[in-house]
Amino acid sequence: MEETYKDRTSLVKGAKDIAKEVKRQAVKKVNKAVDKAQDGYTQRSYNRFQDEEDDDDYYVQGGDYGVEANDDEGSSEATEGHDEDDEIYEGEYQGIPSMGQGKDGMVALGQPMRDEYKDRHELETERKADEEELAQQYELIIQECGHGRFQWALFFVLGMALMADGVEVFVVGFVLPSAETDMCIPNSGSGWLGSIVYLGMMVGAFFWGGLADKVGRRQSLLICMSVNGFFAFLSSFVQGYGFFLFCRLFSGFGIGGAVPTVFSYFSEVLAREKRGEHLSWLCMFWMIGGIYASAMAWAIIPHYGWSFSMGSAYQFHSWRVFVIVCALPCVSSVVALTFMPESPRFLLEVGKHDEAWMILKQIHDTNMRARGQPEKVFTVNRIKTPKQIDELIEIESDTGTWYRRCFVRIRTELYGIWLTFMRCFNYPVKDNTIKLTAVWFTLSFGYYGLSVWFPDVIKHLQSDEYASRVKHFRNEEVSHFVFNFTLENQIHSNGEYINDRFIMMKFKSVTFEDSLFKNCVFEDITSLNTYFRNCSFVNTTFYNTDLEQYKFVDSEFINCTFFHIRTGCQISFDDDYSAYWIYFVNFLGTLAVLPGNIVSALLMDRIGRLTMLGGSMVLSGISCFFLWFGTSESMMIGMLCLYNGLTISAWNSLDVVTVELYPTDRRATGFGFLNALCKAAAVLGNLIFGSLVGITKAIPILLASTVLVCGGLVGLRLPDTRTQVLM
Repeated sequence: MEETYKDRTSLVKGAKDIAKEVKRQAVKKVNKAVDKAQDGYTQRSYNRFQDEEDDDDYYVQGGDYGVEANDDEGSSEATEGHDEDDEIYEGEYQGIPSMGQGKDGMVALGQPMRDEYKDRHELETERKADEEELAQQYELIIQECGHGRFQWALFFVLGMALMADGVEVFVVGFVLPSAETDMCIPNSGSGWLGSIVYLGMMVGAFFWGGLADKVGRRQSLLICMSVNGFFAFLSSFVQGYGFFLFCRLFSGFGIGGAVPTVFSYFSEVLAREKRGEHLSWLCMFWMIGGIYASAMAWAIIPHYGWSFSMGSAYQFHSWRVFVIVCALPCVSSVVALTFMPESPRFLLEVGKHDEAWMILKQIHDTNMRARGQPEKVFTVNRIKTPKQIDELIEIESDTGTWYRRCFVRIRTELYGIWLTFMRCFNYPVKDNTIKLTAVWFTLSFGYYGLSVWFPDVIKHLQSDEYASRVKHFRNEEVSHFVFNFTLENQIHSNGEYINDRFIMMKFKSVTFEDSLFKNCVFEDITSLNTYFRNCSFVNTTFYNTDLEQYKFVDSEFINCTFFHIRTGCQISFDDDYSAYWIYFVNFLGTLAVLPGNIVSALLMDRIGRLTMLGGSMVLSGISCFFLWFGTSESMMIGMLCLYNGLTISAWNSLDVVTVELYPTDRRATGFGFLNALCKAAAVLGNLIFGSLVGITKAIPILLASTVLVCGGLVGLRLPDTRTQVLM
């Protein structure tokens, strides 16, 4: 028996030495055939060992070595696959087989296939499984981190960015009348200012949303807000209308990325039970931005004494001060964002595990210290990260110069954004994208269309009322009289003015028709909407007036002289309270959304996103029919407040649903695309509804009501995301 044992021990040691020598010679290039032969040899040796008696002191059943063999072989789980010289042995993958050794593309038995041997479909399937596992784990981690000081700090920082977006929407409408007059903008070009901003916001929403899925939420938001702040400040100092349009275009381009990036960023640090409510509270900052813009316009623009000039070439009026003040929320958000970390959910999505873990620990520790529990330990050690799939992008070889490298880099990023956007139309989010497109378009078309229609209708009613109070003077004869007071809302027909003096006076909405001015003097005259139609001027002197040639329609001049005529546009709205009235109406309309914001925040997680979205849009569509009874300014203002209060719940729920329906790798891209579509629908609504002002009420009412009700019904068909984790 003892001799048999010695023979078998020698056999085992000899087999081990032979296997070591073979592996040293192979150096990770041993093919499957060698592995298979070794495995067969090892199995035969193990079968021989298992024939031993059960009471053998040196061998145990199952083929494991005893104590002495353990020292040599290292058979524990921690060291399985390596011997004491860190040599590879049976069962471990040994690299790509060389030519002529076994079958191409085969790997060692018992090991998973490496990524380079898998096709893209298999890799995407594995990544999807990883993402589903990460979604569940991340929800538990966020719940462990709690909701506290960190989320509230980020809430106010992102709120400032959203506030800047609300300001940008209102600022153009408020400065447009003053900017048109200050820059002498012709009527044919005045509509470009409003449209150019929406065009910039449309392109910016798509670009910055896609970039946020490539470089990160914080980084994208920092850049886009910096672009907005820079060009907003610059636009307040430029003098030419073309350069002003250029600055407002890029200002809109920058702020376009605020909405998709802000909601994607904030949703990724909120637990499921907090997400709907706190995203709705975040929407209030857009309302605050509108109130801020209205209040600042009310307080600044009409104060024309806040202006200065440097010769005749540089004019800095109060509306430019208003533009600077409106850029302050943007600057504040940029400064505050520098102290905020990147979204940990995004970092996990791109495989940056350690950075994400550190930020999650920071969130946990910040909240625990605020709760008075600094001793509570962050228990998460390892977080699942999805499998990273490299994108193969062809790059030209001629990239030696810096501008070529920049061009290739920009083209690569744009191509990556486009690929991410196209994935929004892949299964399983394709149906959701189509439905969201319909809801976003209908809500934007109806809301922005009626939003521009309401003020225009109010202005039309004001104009009708103002015209109804016009005073007519016919066949009057005035001689040797000094006019030194204001004439307003008057029509003078077939009059004769002989040896009269018009000195230091103002004409506001005054028309002279078929009248004769003989031996008269016009001195220091300021006029607004004043015209002389088919009039005759004989031996008349004009000194320091703004009565330019276009104000004389079919008139004749006989022996008349003009001195120091003020050309260009003159801002002069003294005793004109229409500006105050416009700002006040917008202030009330924006303030009216406050109850809707509160209700939507409190009920978002109780009654559900879809019920609130569909119900709000249907009720808004029904409320449009009350516009039939809007025959006065006060009634139209009341309808405006009611309409805004009903639609805000739809906007809030739509923002929440959009964030929750898209996975992390295309959340900001999908949101950016839909927000860009929103701006396109807004421009279309402004054009259609604006052209119907003063013509008919039936078409705007029926059109807005139809699109809102249809959009609400489509919204009810979206998946309910109230109980789902963030994908």
